[in-house]
Amino acid sequence: MDTLLRTHSRLELLHPSYGLAERHGLFSDVKLQNSEFGVLRRKALKKWPKKSSVRASSSTLLELVPEIKKENLDYDLPLYDPSKGLTLDLAVVGGGPAGLAVAQQVSEAGLSVCSIDPSPKLIWPNNYGVWVDEFEAMDLLDCLDATWPGAVVYVDDSKKKLLGRPYGRVNRKQLKSKMLQRCISNGVKFHQAKVVKVIHEETKSLLICNDGVTIQATLVLDATGFSRCLVQYDKPYNPGYQVAYGILAEVEEHPFDLDKMLFMDWRDSHLKEGTKLKERNRRIPTFLYAMPFSSTRIFLEETSLVARPGLQMEDIQERMVARLRHLGIKVKSIEEDERCVIPMGGPLPVLPQRVVGIGGTAGMVHPSTGYMVARTLAAAPMVANSIVQFLGPNHGLLGNELSSQIWKDLWPIERRRQREFFCFGMDILLKLDLPGTRRFFDAFFDLEPHYWHGFLSSRLFLPELVFFGLSLFSHASNRSRLEIMAKGTLPLANMINNLLQEKK
Repeated sequence: MDTLLRTHSRLELLHPSYGLAERHGLFSDVKLQNSEFGVLRRKALKKWPKKSSVRASSSTLLELVPEIKKENLDYDLPLYDPSKGLTLDLAVVGGGPAGLAVAQQVSEAGLSVCSIDPSPKLIWPNNYGVWVDEFEAMDLLDCLDATWPGAVVYVDDSKKKLLGRPYGRVNRKQLKSKMLQRCISNGVKFHQAKVVKVIHEETKSLLICNDGVTIQATLVLDATGFSRCLVQYDKPYNPGYQVAYGILAEVEEHPFDLDKMLFMDWRDSHLKEGTKLKERNRRIPTFLYAMPFSSTRIFLEETSLVARPGLQMEDIQERMVARLRHLGIKVKSIEEDERCVIPMGGPLPVLPQRVVGIGGTAGMVHPSTGYMVARTLAAAPMVANSIVQFLGPNHGLLGNELSSQIWKDLWPIERRRQREFFCFGMDILLKLDLPGTRRFFDAFFDLEPHYWHGFLSSRLFLPELVFFGLSLFSHASNRSRLEIMAKGTLPLANMINNLLQEKK
């Protein structure tokens, strides 16, 4: 769901080899595998306890999950030669969309670049969804393998919203192939390893890899996603978490319109009154996100928008099983499954610092939606241009001065203020139960498209965000207004305090 609040920024990609696996984003575009939340690897699924409260238990559904299939692209990558002892202009750590996009664009300017990743040919494993207009703006329409003319949101059993904004699924193989081809043609070198340590000298950095190779570079870019491999933080990290379980499945049939992507389904009629599962969903609700490809092939994902701490994966799977049974969806086979956890909000990294970041490691996930892929890919040219400008002959900056200028371009004051506003929105969503969440999105999707499009796609800045907030407040019901005022007072005070500190 890189679309609205979640998902589908999921592209940003945190490379799974670095411990996390991102996904798209409704609050779309990345998710990660994280044992902190009991997100188990598939080999351990048989150990999960069965739930007697549902006839078609989650363990029964998981029996259909295939073994992990790692598919690699068939490319003869030009490899980095450590024997030459050269100092590169840029070393990019992490081979996800963000890292490859910067490597591609910096190398186009003639600078020497090395991409370091444990699995450089691996096709990214997670499904990514994006708004079509975002990929069109980046000339990436050829990297979508399915599109829908519009989307739909079910607020409850009696109310739905039709969204006239086309949505698409990213063709992961095509996108990575396109990026790799351009990197290869521009002379990017590749090194298959994991960076375990970076030692900074005055004018260059030494990257120590787990295979014993040391790579020297003038600048280091951390694009490893939520693993926060090299970028440093100096404040307590207490984000909200978006957690989701999804399957790409063959089913006997499903009830969804093939011309509409199901963006959010907040209905809870699939849960029996008086049950603990119904009560848990009322306190911390989950919604269904679905991409119907045909009458029998569909991607289904049950998602917790944001919670602190994040919901257990097994809880989400149990809710999905109950929902599918209620909808009459009988799963015949599962092509892929994914378990996603996206940290949302939390502090920004230390600004500036010697290592430059992009994507999840740089705090670029949309704090209210989980979006990151489109936002990160759109930021890649800016980061690349900044690197070329300040590392080039006209400036020739090195060390701390170089990284400081790039961080300044990545997180200018207007972007930091925008992020504070989004964190304010996340803090409100964290406090809403199911009825409150429904009222919020009922008002949200009643806004002029410019506002909800811009909010989800990070296109609104102050003062437009102020008008967005006022418009949302005016469209909300009296009950929802009271909730926003009651639950948003402290987050608003924190946001104002943070903005005031930035001015000092």
